[in-house]
Amino acid sequence: MRVLVFFDLPVLTAENRRAYTRFRKFLLKNGFLMLQESVYCKLALNGTAVNTIVDNVHKNKPEEGLIQLLTVTEKQYAKMDIVVGDLKSEVLDTDERLVVL
Repeated sequence: MRVLVFFDLPVLTAENRRAYTRFRKFLLKNGFLMLQESVYCKLALNGTAVNTIVDNVHKNKPEEGLIQLLTVTEKQYAKMDIVVGDLKSEVLDTDERLVVL
C-alpha cells in the first residue's frame, strides 16, 4: 500500500514558514518521497503500518493549512499515468541574442 500526502500550507509569516519547513522535514525524515511540490508518498506494508503513518502525520501537522491523506494499493499506484510535457526553452542560441551598445 502507499500513503500519499497532499498539503497546502501558508507561508506568509515567518512562523508559517517554520511550520512548513518542520512538516516537510518530518515527512522526509520518516521515509516519504517527494512526487511533486507538496505531494509526498510512502510505502506501507499493511493496514497497520498505514494507520501508524496516518497517526504520525496527525501528530505532526502544523496549526494552519490543509493536509490530505490518500491510501492506495500498490496495484492502483502502479496504474498512475505519468504525463511529461516537452521542455520549451526560451533561450535564443542565435545571433538574435546579440546586443550591440
